[in-house]
Amino acid sequence: MSIVVKDLLKKYGEQVAVDHISFSVNKGEIVGFLGPNGAGKSTTMKMITGYLVPDAGTVHVGGINVADDPIATKQRIGYLPEANPLYYDMYIKEYLEFIAGIHKVKETKLRIKDVIELTGLTVEQRKKVGQLSKGYKQRVGLAASLIHNPEVLILDEPTTGLDPNQILEIRKVIKDQGQHKTVLFSSHILQEVQAICDRVIIINKGKMVANDTLANLQQRAHSNTIRVTFREPLEAEWLQRMKHVQSVEKINTYSWRIQSPDEGQVRKQLLELALHHNLNIVSLQTEGGSLEEIFRNLTA
Repeated sequence: MSIVVKDLLKKYGEQVAVDHISFSVNKGEIVGFLGPNGAGKSTTMKMITGYLVPDAGTVHVGGINVADDPIATKQRIGYLPEANPLYYDMYIKEYLEFIAGIHKVKETKLRIKDVIELTGLTVEQRKKVGQLSKGYKQRVGLAASLIHNPEVLILDEPTTGLDPNQILEIRKVIKDQGQHKTVLFSSHILQEVQAICDRVIIINKGKMVANDTLANLQQRAHSNTIRVTFREPLEAEWLQRMKHVQSVEKINTYSWRIQSPDEGQVRKQLLELALHHNLNIVSLQTEGGSLEEIFRNLTA
């Protein structure tokens, strides 16, 4: 079961929210969907799930055109929207039973028990939804998106309002689900995306600016920065006098960050420097661009 988005366009009056973007997500893949506020992430997710009709382009879920058969595609999708819609006057089990009924889930009680355990709602399961903290309300929304065991998960900011421990728990749930489902996952917590996603799609002002594995993005964003740590302290000017060095930054007494367009020459000079001054190099490595740096460079 896959998602295939082709040449998708959505306008609000004169404003272009999503500008002819195309991508695909395969079964067993967790793809991070990133972009600044207003970039078009939520609009794209709503079009994939059939809640918004695109002005142009197509979306296929499991080979089915969403425009041709929105009901069939909704049956295959578990969707947690950014604004989590819940009935606050219902008890948790009552709400999940209501959602299960919409999806015509068989063995409803057993399935509700399973998703309550899966999303960590066991200790709160006897409460009304309105009595829950924001984090637990988010868990109820995730449980509702999983109740019919969908083949595709569209998760828009699923860890909003969760504390660090809860984030780790829900992260594990998403990773486990991603082993046999197709998952498109939006988040502003870049460390979270880095921890669970196989691939990253970044959009900015409605346009797609990146679609690749994190490793490839980091390699392309290679900042020509070398980090070296010595066992002994040394003078900054020793590093600054080396050829091809653009800048030297002191991290602490023993570690330095050096920028250079010629990494190979700087590495060679560092070894010569250590030998000449009787220094011991503890570590010498190239720093790739972090996801934060990549995101900032592509969306600034």
